[in-house]
Amino acid sequence: MVTLFEPFTLRGVRMRNRVVVSPMSQYRAQEGVANDWHLVHLGRFAIGGAGLVLCEAAAVQRHGRRTHGDLGIWSDAQIDGLARVARFLEAEGAVAGIQLAHAGRKASERRPWHGETPVDGEDVAQRGEHPWPAVGPSALPYAEGWPAPAEMSVEDIHGVVAAFRDAARRSREAGLRAIEVYAAHGFLLHQFYSPIANQRRDAYGGSLDARCRLACEVATAIREVWPEEYPLVFRLSLTDWRPDGWQIEDAIHLATLLKKLGVDAIDCSTGGISGRERPQGMTLSHGYQLPLAAQLREHAAIPTIGVGLMWDPRLVEQSLAQGEIDLVALARELLDDPNWTLHAAHALGVDDEHQMWPPEFGWWLEKRARALRKLRLR
Repeated sequence: MVTLFEPFTLRGVRMRNRVVVSPMSQYRAQEGVANDWHLVHLGRFAIGGAGLVLCEAAAVQRHGRRTHGDLGIWSDAQIDGLARVARFLEAEGAVAGIQLAHAGRKASERRPWHGETPVDGEDVAQRGEHPWPAVGPSALPYAEGWPAPAEMSVEDIHGVVAAFRDAARRSREAGLRAIEVYAAHGFLLHQFYSPIANQRRDAYGGSLDARCRLACEVATAIREVWPEEYPLVFRLSLTDWRPDGWQIEDAIHLATLLKKLGVDAIDCSTGGISGRERPQGMTLSHGYQLPLAAQLREHAAIPTIGVGLMWDPRLVEQSLAQGEIDLVALARELLDDPNWTLHAAHALGVDDEHQMWPPEFGWWLEKRARALRKLRLR
């Protein structure tokens, strides 16, 4: 059996294969509400055979959005739109999940095609979109040219924890069956655990355990309302790629703590804490983050999700079969080819006759394949 197409179970949720659709921000929501765009965007990945489809980063507080177009889950008014998406994903055989997020000091940002810089007067004039104050563990800007965030009080931190708890309850009411917490790529929880962004000297800063405290409190709060049979995943940056930053050994420590608190898997990414420039120590290549994922899987004894520049199903299968990772998460590759999962099944010899395709597609595609073979055109 090809490992990529073996079912995988986290807690009481069974996925039909090991393919996870990474959260992909679309910046098309209005006041955080999911709409037809999200239904079609995410629905095509379920039709394309993926096992778990994660809705994009949904802000747990309104001021925790990254952009004006971010999906949100800070209000009960946002439940119905997500529920519509969840029903379709589940009807097409995928597990429906969501990523919960707080941008922290990266909030009030323009959409990527508007420059990925702080919202300013131009956005007000051209789009009627106003900036809002950002918060963070310390009053340190995300990058050059960014405003310094307001340093969060302990009361602010407790409010964030409560917001994640409320967001988990709304996720449950929307019919979603998996939660991933966005604690990577310079978002708020990453800002707290990385010494690059956190210079506090209270219970939430200084020592490694103090910097990990917020992530642990968020995990605990979510588990208070999230069904026992549903999985909870954290996306972590396993390294900041800087000698003065977060290291793989720190990530292993945090993953071990999170596992004890009811976290079921770690989505293994890297970087994102200090601006858009790629750190000098970060070398991009096919599957470049897999060795770090394997290291965390071994030492923290927790399932891992591999992510990052993984487009060849043969590399993915090799990594799964060797036990480096348990699941693979794809994003831009799926934007290019929403049927990547089904094409991978063909490439790996699992499905040669379009049997895994929805019959509305597969019947026609197999008929075409027979005709092309008969005519010797392919």
